[in-house]
Order: sequence, then C-alpha cells, then structure tokens
Amino acid sequence: MTVSNARRPQPNRVRSPMRAGLLGLAIGSIAAFGGVHAAQPAAAQGGSHTFAMAQAATAAVPAVSVTDVDFRRGDGGSGKLILRFDGDGAAPDLRTQGGSVIVNLGSATLPASLQRPLNVTDFATPVQRIDAREGADGAQIVLSAQGNFEPLAYQTGRDYIVEIVPRAAATDRAVGAASTAATMGQASSADIPGARAYSGSPVTFNFQDIPVRTVLQLIADESDLNIVASDSVGGSATLRLTNVPWDQALDIVLQAKGLDKRRSGNVIWVAPQSEIAQFEQAREDARLAIEERAEMVTEYIPISYGNAEDVAKLLTDESKSGGGGGGGGNSQNRGFLSSRGSISFDRRTNTLLVIDIPQRVAEVRRLVDLLDKPVDQVVIEARIVIANESFARDIGAKFGVSGSADRVDFGGALGSNGGVGNGLNVSLPALQGGAPALGFTILGNSIDWNVELSALQREGRGEVISNPRIVTSNQREATISQGQEVGYITVTGGQSNSIPTVEFKDVLLELKVTPTITNDGRVFLAMDIKKDEIQGYEVYSEIGRVPLISKRNVTTAVLVDDGQTVAIGGVYEFRDTNDLSKVPFLGDLPILGNLFKSRTREKEKAELLIFVTPKVMRVAQRPAG
Repeated sequence: MTVSNARRPQPNRVRSPMRAGLLGLAIGSIAAFGGVHAAQPAAAQGGSHTFAMAQAATAAVPAVSVTDVDFRRGDGGSGKLILRFDGDGAAPDLRTQGGSVIVNLGSATLPASLQRPLNVTDFATPVQRIDAREGADGAQIVLSAQGNFEPLAYQTGRDYIVEIVPRAAATDRAVGAASTAATMGQASSADIPGARAYSGSPVTFNFQDIPVRTVLQLIADESDLNIVASDSVGGSATLRLTNVPWDQALDIVLQAKGLDKRRSGNVIWVAPQSEIAQFEQAREDARLAIEERAEMVTEYIPISYGNAEDVAKLLTDESKSGGGGGGGGNSQNRGFLSSRGSISFDRRTNTLLVIDIPQRVAEVRRLVDLLDKPVDQVVIEARIVIANESFARDIGAKFGVSGSADRVDFGGALGSNGGVGNGLNVSLPALQGGAPALGFTILGNSIDWNVELSALQREGRGEVISNPRIVTSNQREATISQGQEVGYITVTGGQSNSIPTVEFKDVLLELKVTPTITNDGRVFLAMDIKKDEIQGYEVYSEIGRVPLISKRNVTTAVLVDDGQTVAIGGVYEFRDTNDLSKVPFLGDLPILGNLFKSRTREKEKAELLIFVTPKVMRVAQRPAG
C-alpha cells in the first residue's frame, strides 16, 4: 500500500520553479529506463502547474500515422476532436492562436485521404471548421472556433482527444462542483456517477510509460489531498493532458486502468474496482450479521392523525388485521425492518406495535414522527351565476270598411277587442296574447271606417346565483348537493296490459371537488360542478306530464393561488328573432302596406358563469402534553 501526501494541507501554497524542477528530476529517475532527462516545467499560468517528462529513446521510434479524424458534440455544448493513431509513440502538441486551436502532430503522418476541411457548424459548438493539412512544418489539425472557449487535451492509449469547452459552461461547471462539494462535504462532484463537473486547478501532464503510482503522487501533491493506493495498483500509463482540472485527470487515469476511488474527508482510497466492490460487500455482510445477533426490543408507537393500519402497510410489504375486536396482525418485513422485525397494529387505540433491533425501531419512530402530522384543510367556495335578459316588441292592426248605398250593405263582422269597432274585415293584430289595443271609427255619410291598433313591448331581466361552499382535508374528495326529485309516469308492457310506473329524476345543484395543496402554497382543484333546473313540462295524453330539465355541468382541474378567485367556465347565448305576417300584395304597398302587416321581434340573452375560490386553513400540530 502506498500513501501519498500524508501531511497537513497547506492552503494557497506556491511552488517555486526550483522545487518543480527537482520533482521532475526525481520522477524521471523513477520512471525512465536508460538515459532520462527532465524537461523544464512550463511557467504556471492562471493557477495551473506544468509537469513534463520525456523518456529518451535508445532506438529509433517507429513512425505512426493518423487513421481517423472524428468530431462529436460533448457535454455542455463542447466540441470534441478525436485523433486515432495506428501505433504508439505519437506526441501531438496543442497551442492556441487567436480564435484557432492548432494541433501539431509532430512526427506522425497524415494520409492524403484525411487532408480535407470539415464544416462542423451544425454541431452547435464553439468549433466552426476543422482543417487537416500537411505543411512544411509537418501535419497540423486547425480548429477554427468563435466566442470565449477553453481548450482541453488529453491522450489515452492511441487516442488524442481535444475538447473545446465554452467559457460559460466551464464556469458553470466549476460553480456547480463547488456547490456540490459544500453540500456533500466533497471537493468535486465527479465522484457522482454520470456527473461532469470539475473544480480542480488545471494541470498539464506529458508522460510516456509513467507508473500509475507516480501519477497519483503528482495529483496528491497538486490537490493537497492524501491518496492511499492499494497494493494491487500497478502498471504504467501514457498521458498527455493539457489544461485539464486535476480531479478530471484523476478520473481519466482511474478509468484507463480499471480503478476506482472512495473518499473520506481529505483522504482518497484508490484500488481496482473489483477490490472496492468486494470490500463494500464484505462490510454490508458484516452489518447484516450484527443485526442478526442483536437483541430485539418492543415499542408501542401511538398514531395521532393517521391510521395505524395504513402506516403499517406503508412500512411493510403486507399488513393484514387479525381476528375480532381491535386486534392487529403481523406483517411481512420490508425495507425499514430487519429480517426478524415485525409490525402489528391495534385499531381500537390506533397504535403500532414494533418488534425489532434498536436501530430499526428508532428508524421506524423517526418515520412515524415525519408522517404522523395534521393535514391542512381547504375551504372551496363556488359561485354559479345565471343571467337572463329578454326583449319583445309586437305591432299589428285590425280595420274594416262598412256602409250602404242604394239599399246595398257592405262590411264585415270580425269582432273587436273591447267592442270598439263594429265592422272589422282585415285582422292582423299583435301576436302576443293580451296586447293592448286602441280602436276608433271614422263616420261618414255612407261609409264608416273602423280601425283597431294593437302593440306590445316587453322587457325582462333575471339573475340566479347559487353559492355552494364546502370544507375538506388535503387530497380528500368532498361532495355537497341540494335539489329535488321530480316524479313522472312511465308505461311498461304491451298495449293490452300496460302498467304505469312512477319514476324519479334528480334535479340537483352539486359540487364535487378534490383539493391538493402544493409545496409552494397553491391549490390544485379537480372538480365537478352540476346545476340542473326544471325548464317546463311536456304533456302526453296517455302518460301525463314529463319534466324538461335544463342541465349545466363543468368538469375540470385547475391550479389556483390561495384565496384567488378564478372563473373556470362560462357559456353565453344570444337569440334574435324577427317575424312578419302580411296580406299578400296589399302588404307590399308603400306606406299603406303597414296596415296589412304584423311585426314581432324578440331578443334573448343568457349567460352562465362559474367562479371558484379556494382558501387554505393551516392546521398546526399541538405539542405533546
């Protein structure tokens, strides 16, 4: 087992160039076989430190070639360039020049089939274009980017990977990592599977066949953390990382070598994945073995606001009541209980009986304290407004001509309203019954004119307001209704043996609602509102009167603020009717034609509006007395 950096961290430490150089020489002495020299460390920029080591080759390095140039979209909108080589020994070099990132392939060759430009604008990354070309200085890959970005590069095996990360995404990634570290007590959220957030200071590593233990020692020195490596950690790695956070570099090394880590405080334990899995499995087996030998205890837990049977079902897989009275039955264990634990309930006293080891009993009591709380209540008030407005106008006339000449009588006898006129022979009165009339007679020497005018204008306004109100607990359905049962006769059977039967129809005002109080104090209402009225009756000779019922109904679900009034529905109806009755030909005459016409006009407006107002009534839990 190797322990690296096992000393108290020193914050804000600045390494001198002399110390970095000595460290590079020491590493070179460990890793190199044959003649070894340590490259001078590059100047630290932006808080990053550079460690470089190259192994002097005693034989000619075989030439390598690029086999594939691939581009992908990475996490956070980053652009990822992947260069694959056909052998080992490739040593690309990355540098930034203005808005371009240039990768010099060194001694590696670039086939002519790969020397072509790539337009990667559709990937929606900072990289807009990739040019692969062979120049006088060797093969180069040029990435043209726009905006603020941060280049990262690392080499795993025969793949050289360059990431162009947007500067905003890189900042958010660091902030998210710091927030996670403050919450979970860890320095990086990279410990969370699938998370991609690193906050370590950027480093640059350029190693050929360096021992993994040496890489861990460098990372421990950079991070001011203690790294404990298992005895089974070994092997070498070839790394080329440029401006990579140290915690990301650690993850890359662990993934490449099949290793894993566990952190406790400022100590990181590194071991093969199988070894860590075996350790955690053995620890879990030991915990279960201790539970099997622990002493059982019994505790009675009273339930104040809930139902003991429901709580028992929640804490176990199955809970079934026993025989008579208020007894309870044992249940199968699940989750919150150990393999020997059990929960019973008593309906009469609404109490749980828990038998288990002390740790599990304490956990059950903690859960009961969290769940057994009073439920807030909601007052739901609905207003159903039905407004009607009508207007009618009816105009008509009756008139007649009567007289006698040379012992010849002519005239009519249609009667009159009130006997005002005697001889009426044209009748076009107002169609509305009970319309007022005005009659007069014009007497002449031989001809009498009898005229009767009738006209009616009627206006009506009405408003019906229903205001049901109900109180219920959170997530409990409530129903309130008011109305009557209307009876009517139905006939069953054949023509010879018909049997009359009285049936009833409900005519109700009903409110059915289920409220749910959200965490932010609003109320979600699932409701059904019904408003029925008897509109009239239809008369049948053999059956009798059958009621005509006007139905109004709305079924909906709405999210409303506490105390807010919202209109959940409305119907507007408008009817305009014009009727004209006239005598053919005579009714079409100008001016005089009005005497041969009867006009009726009706307008009706009806509007239905439904309003709902929920109000939350908070229920505080009383202290135990």
